[in-house]
Amino acid sequence: MTVQNRRLGAWWVPWAFLAPALVLFAYFKFIPMGQAFVMSFQDVQPYLGNSWVGWDNYRALVATDEFLAAAGHTAIIAVAQTTGAVLVGFALALLLEGQARRLWFVRSAAFLPVVVPTAVIAELWRIIYHPTDDGLANSILGFFLVEPSQWINSPDTSLLSVILVGIWRDAPYDMIIIIAGLVGVDRSLYEASALDGAGWVRRIRYVTLPALRPALAILLTLAAIRAMRIFTEVYLLTNGGPNGSSEVLMTLIYRLGFERVELGVAAAGSVVLLLATIVLTLLVRSGVRKGES
Repeated sequence: MTVQNRRLGAWWVPWAFLAPALVLFAYFKFIPMGQAFVMSFQDVQPYLGNSWVGWDNYRALVATDEFLAAAGHTAIIAVAQTTGAVLVGFALALLLEGQARRLWFVRSAAFLPVVVPTAVIAELWRIIYHPTDDGLANSILGFFLVEPSQWINSPDTSLLSVILVGIWRDAPYDMIIIIAGLVGVDRSLYEASALDGAGWVRRIRYVTLPALRPALAILLTLAAIRAMRIFTEVYLLTNGGPNGSSEVLMTLIYRLGFERVELGVAAAGSVVLLLATIVLTLLVRSGVRKGES
């Protein structure tokens, strides 16, 4: 048997290795997604049987002020948290990029928020956001002669408080991806641009950013998906409050499904969120491709 025949005869080997993961994905992800899609068109009555209602669940979902507010909050978090995390991560990457041995320790310390469980992060920031004058966040504000804030306890600042936590958690992850992208930047371009009289801003704009486009494409796509699916930090910090001021789509879906037992409407909300995530991902990818062209 020739080498080519042996290669053709072993086409099934990669699929054999992928089969266990594909089975788990199908059973725990794809099949439930299909069932949720079907449930979104039904009036779901546990143990009593489901009845087909068509688009009624979607109409009931979209017609509520809660959905419109949650969608708006989710969009604000997606834009602000993604932009803030990328900017902070980019700044950290420029500061910590290099081969010096001490930088490995600093980068590892900066990466800690990514590996810490979200529940621990939420409890930590709950302490930081303590609304009294001697709370850590308010003490920092007082140092700059700024009035203390109620943070997660106020409708005016609860959404901002969640966004700051998201930026603090996601920026180190973005930093690592950007550092990996900076490795591929041709150092001679920096030297040539410096000889031409370009300052550090122009070097970043015309040398660093073009070289980072592939890494930024992946980064923005993942960040957009994460921001659209935000749940744990909102649920643990504010539970969507106060007065719905930090409600997002995921917490609304959870509330509809598990508190109000409107499972069909909750399934419709999950389908809408999935479609919105797909559309946002395609828009981000399209924007990155236009930037490259």
